[in-house]
Amino acid sequence: MTVDTAKSSTAATGSALVLTVLGAGQFLMTLDSSVMNVSMASVAADIGTTITGIQTAITLYTLVMATLMITGGKIGTILGRRRAFGIGLVVYGIGSATTAIAPNLAVLLLGWSLLEGIGAALIMPAIVALVAANFPPERRTAAYGLIAASGAMAVAAGPLVGGAVTTFASWRYVFAGEVVIVVLILLVLRRIADVPPQRVKLDLLGSLLSMVGLGLVVFGVLRSSEWGWVRVRPGGPEFFGLSPVFWLILAGLVVIHLFLRWQSHLAATGGQPLLDVTLLRNRQLSGGLTMFLAQFMIQAGVFFAVPLFLSVVLELSALATGVRLLPLSAALLVAAAGIPKVWPYASPRRVVRLGLASMLVGIVILAAGMDPGANAAVVAVPMLLMGLGLGALSSQLGAVTVSAVPDEKSPEVGGLQNTATNLGASLGTALIGSVLIATLSSLVLTGIKEHPAVPESVAQQASTELAAGVPFVSDTQLRTALDDAGVPPATADAIVDVNTDARLEALQVAFSLAALLTAGALLVSGRIPRDPVTRG
Repeated sequence: MTVDTAKSSTAATGSALVLTVLGAGQFLMTLDSSVMNVSMASVAADIGTTITGIQTAITLYTLVMATLMITGGKIGTILGRRRAFGIGLVVYGIGSATTAIAPNLAVLLLGWSLLEGIGAALIMPAIVALVAANFPPERRTAAYGLIAASGAMAVAAGPLVGGAVTTFASWRYVFAGEVVIVVLILLVLRRIADVPPQRVKLDLLGSLLSMVGLGLVVFGVLRSSEWGWVRVRPGGPEFFGLSPVFWLILAGLVVIHLFLRWQSHLAATGGQPLLDVTLLRNRQLSGGLTMFLAQFMIQAGVFFAVPLFLSVVLELSALATGVRLLPLSAALLVAAAGIPKVWPYASPRRVVRLGLASMLVGIVILAAGMDPGANAAVVAVPMLLMGLGLGALSSQLGAVTVSAVPDEKSPEVGGLQNTATNLGASLGTALIGSVLIATLSSLVLTGIKEHPAVPESVAQQASTELAAGVPFVSDTQLRTALDDAGVPPATADAIVDVNTDARLEALQVAFSLAALLTAGALLVSGRIPRDPVTRG
């Protein structure tokens, strides 16, 4: 063997190790949400909470990542990317261990939503920079593609893995397994080339403003099902005659505006802003970020509602729920990997619009299929169309955003992209979930009041107890609760019937909203470039 051949073999081995380590980190970041979506009913029952409680956990997990992603990237610049990656893994591992033993919702929120979210905010920006440090320019595109494929694999494998582990053992083992993966990554982390730290100053005020602004907006959306958007729901608090949701969202938008003004001020006076706001004026970049935000809003909302239909309405196991999502996973992988190979010089705008159209058709079919007597087969074709659409977007949007700026701006673009995706996921889960619960509550309360088989005294009691929001529960759970409460069988049957019809109609409204969001994304897709993208 020649010296050059030996060096080439060593480099290949090192490259494989780097890709394995960074790909495993990307896989972990994506796996959690996939697992939680198919295991919602089991997790809720195990820790003594409701579907709304799990919705809160999912929303806060992505919100913590969204609000800290830009700050996490700046911390990586100060500490060094490898060190930030390692610290993030430790925090993430502690969060996974805490989640695995969580006895209640509060501990789940601490472990999963907070600690894992903080860890992910340090890990994800570091991955982008570590790829650049470990691969020459001509190999980076392929490396970034393989890292993205790791995330797609988690989307594909998460529902099935999470469903199988939850059905045959416990969802807790998934998070315990994540701790093992974290330890294995830490053992080999030093073999990855680092990005040297830089002498930069962290904009603490900017970090605080960005976190508060985004947090207020998403928290307001999350609470809308209980408090109402503008008019106060019965039993909810009010400020100056309006729902707190209105004031929370308004205050959040004002704080975000102050954040942007502060960043512009720092840039103009020679300071070190957290975000280069001039990037947002780049038409191609802002168009790509808008599509990322829309994609993950739609994706998160649909992924929240479909498992509810399968696991709560149809009462399927977590494994059976995961199996029903396989068409989406398979189609996503095929489209994401296949489109660049089969159609390498395609128009990004055309591919994105075809992807959104495929998603729109799938979601409309889902909405139309939410009828009494609907079974699991109703999701097969929609999941296939959703997967093809999401894969089409995934094949284009990363290249659109990264190619919009010079190489030296790539880390900042990575932070903006991660912020957009996680903010979209937070808003999608919060918005679709809140509309779902609010619609269900309204329909159930109206149905109980108007049903002739429900005595007036029972209707009044139900109106009082359920005014804050009707939980999304299965027929079996509801019937058990009614029996335990001593409700007469005829009345219990009537209430179960009302809840069954209301659940399907609430799901139909939720999917209809997702369809409107998809149509809106189609209308604003004009900023995606028409010609194949090149490095800016």
